[in-house]
Amino acid sequence: MSNVSILYSDFNCPFCYAMHERLHEMSLLDRCDWRGVQHAPHLPKPMARWRGTVGVELAHEVRMVQRLAPGLVISLPLGKPNTRLAIEWAASLLRQDAGRGMEFVRQAYRAFWCEGRDLSDPSVLHLQQLAGESAVDGEAEESCRIVQDWETAWHETSQAGVPLLVSPFGDQLVGCVSDDHVRRFFS
Repeated sequence: MSNVSILYSDFNCPFCYAMHERLHEMSLLDRCDWRGVQHAPHLPKPMARWRGTVGVELAHEVRMVQRLAPGLVISLPLGKPNTRLAIEWAASLLRQDAGRGMEFVRQAYRAFWCEGRDLSDPSVLHLQQLAGESAVDGEAEESCRIVQDWETAWHETSQAGVPLLVSPFGDQLVGCVSDDHVRRFFS
């Protein structure tokens, strides 16, 4: 049995971004196996501007994250992107080099939540130099299989939300919780 917890997360979820930054600040990311999942796979490519009640909901989520993580740098984006491509790139990079992959994950979160960049656009991933060389080239099929395996395993947890931490013993921590809850989970 591995002593590493699994972190299911989606780039377009502000709570996932906050949890990722919290785990980074607490030096706990090295005790996590990051797995990208799409909690909203229906989102369009390219990213569409939010309107009406959906825009109000996104603004509410960002305000909630600001209360849960007061020091976190976060901006209200114009919409939410479909994250499948960014997750596939992360899977490819994590497979090649875990450190490089985790740096990509952190930069992708920040590109979206701090700069409002559309992570469904390959040129954004290249322009941000998030992936360096094209991460998915030559490995697209394997990356797709990995991402599908992550999605399947996430659905098997019976949790529909992200972020989701699953300990090696099967304990689960759902949502963006306090530092104390995170410490207890990892102790």
